[in-house]
Amino acid sequence: MTPPEPTASPADFSLLILGGTSEAYQLAADLHGRADTGLRVISSLAGRTAQPRLPAGESRVGGFGGVAGLTAYLRAEHIDAVIDATHPFAGQMRWNAADACAAAGVPLLRLERPAWRAAPGDHWLEIDNWDEAVAHLAASVPATRRVLLALGRQELAPFAALDHCHFVIRSVDAPDPQPPFAHAELVLARGPFSLADERELLLSHAIDTIVCKNSGGGATDAKLAAARELGVRVLMRRRPPQPDSPSVASVAAAMQWVAARAGK
Repeated sequence: MTPPEPTASPADFSLLILGGTSEAYQLAADLHGRADTGLRVISSLAGRTAQPRLPAGESRVGGFGGVAGLTAYLRAEHIDAVIDATHPFAGQMRWNAADACAAAGVPLLRLERPAWRAAPGDHWLEIDNWDEAVAHLAASVPATRRVLLALGRQELAPFAALDHCHFVIRSVDAPDPQPPFAHAELVLARGPFSLADERELLLSHAIDTIVCKNSGGGATDAKLAAARELGVRVLMRRRPPQPDSPSVASVAAAMQWVAARAGK
């Protein structure tokens, strides 16, 4: 594989942020003001939404071509460090980043928001995959009738076989194609969501069950507080296994990590 041509001359210190999360945007914005110190920051987005919001500073959109492609990119762009601030469920990208950084000899830090934890009054059932969720929904007739699928647009297909449920599908972009649900409606929205908005969504659609991922963070946790208030059940998918990489839980800690390595 021919490595890509560098897009800029080497800086004193070049950092690649694997982004897409609110933490990645905040980190890019906080570091952008330090560009005059010789710190080059490149944010990479997967491009899963039609019109992604671009972070501050330099950015790229799209995949790298697996471990080999990312390794070649790190070398061609003279990357000195990588911060993996992808979504907690971006499983393959996280393993690719760990393998590519090891191959290129580049330090890697994972910036990962803490997972949500059930609070008193919650009605959670934790699951490991969507097949488990489908089985629980199928077994809960007639208690489960109206379900909010808050899991994006790319993992809907397992639920289409449940013709006894009316699904409310919330995502940033419309699924293309949309799986053949017997009863479904689409709500296009991008977080963060307020508690009042989430309460209204659950009430107006008479939702009795939410299916979601344990994404953590504050952008979409209001639905859990609304579910607690209203007694709505939540099928919560646990996070997948992660590479054994150093990690921090805050943008401030990631900033300190960068400063220590860049000598800034």
